[in-house]
Amino acid sequence: MKRKVFFFVAMVMGMAAWAQNIAVVSPSNSTNIYNTLDEAITKADPGSTIYLPGGGFAISNATTIDKKLTIMGVSHRGDTDNVDGATIISGKLQFVGGSSGSAVVGVYVSGNIDVGTSDAAVENFTLRYCNVNGVNVNNSGCVGMLVNQCYLRQGFEGGKCNVMIKNCISGVIRNLNGGTIDHCIIVNGYVPSGGWTNYYLSYINSSTITNNFIFNNKFESIGNCYISNNCIGTGSWGDNPVVAPEGSNLWDDVFGEGHNKGVTIASDYHVQASWAKGAASDGTDIGIYGGSSFSDKALAPIPRIVSKSVDEQSDASGKLTVKVTVKSN
Repeated sequence: MKRKVFFFVAMVMGMAAWAQNIAVVSPSNSTNIYNTLDEAITKADPGSTIYLPGGGFAISNATTIDKKLTIMGVSHRGDTDNVDGATIISGKLQFVGGSSGSAVVGVYVSGNIDVGTSDAAVENFTLRYCNVNGVNVNNSGCVGMLVNQCYLRQGFEGGKCNVMIKNCISGVIRNLNGGTIDHCIIVNGYVPSGGWTNYYLSYINSSTITNNFIFNNKFESIGNCYISNNCIGTGSWGDNPVVAPEGSNLWDDVFGEGHNKGVTIASDYHVQASWAKGAASDGTDIGIYGGSSFSDKALAPIPRIVSKSVDEQSDASGKLTVKVTVKSN
């Protein structure tokens, strides 16, 4: 059965990538092909998966997602072996009431991802292997949210929810209640909803903050949190702090050459050998490559097209040869 499912998805992705169309697979395994992302979202049945090949897909600001959907691209990176490059969504994704259980995997989003509205919560939302401008959670009832192995270019506005943020590179993170920030790299930046802040972490309560590199000790309103095994810009913080040697340049000494202090794929955040283990008594690695680990290529768990060709002329019987090579993770 698993083999049949693999070939079915590979065939669908091949069709979509060839014409830059969008395949939508319903919970009953029926498949429809659409020309635009707006149309795919509007016409998809609840519980469907929208498969986006490499390439660019625009979304209107008027389009909201009010049902459970999984939006799955190939990768947010352009340096994979996928022949069509990264999957790029131009615009913002808005998950409103009725979209609980939705997920976004393997895409680059030029704008923000909004989860919930002031009068409607969205529960159990998942964001993985993505590069987005920022995330805005807009209702404190948006429980069960997971953000894993993502680039959050501006940062994360948590809406006072119990969000779990793991193995991410992010700008500022704020407004969590009962959440988790684990094995992340946190740099300064804008609040996703707009406005510069000097605080790297702010308004975080009853949460777990562990195994992170946080490149400045500018914190605001951190209360009743379990804080352990973190390395900050200067000094120490919480239990088992990982303290930079006096006079060291934290960025250069920890990461060596190749970093640019940013939330970009150009930054190399592999920790130097002397910093590979933190001060944790259990020897836990800190940073994005510890814990559940970080995927450098950020490939979504779907087949991808590594080559495709079509003959210029048909053969003697009138058939035109089309070759598509599909590779699975």
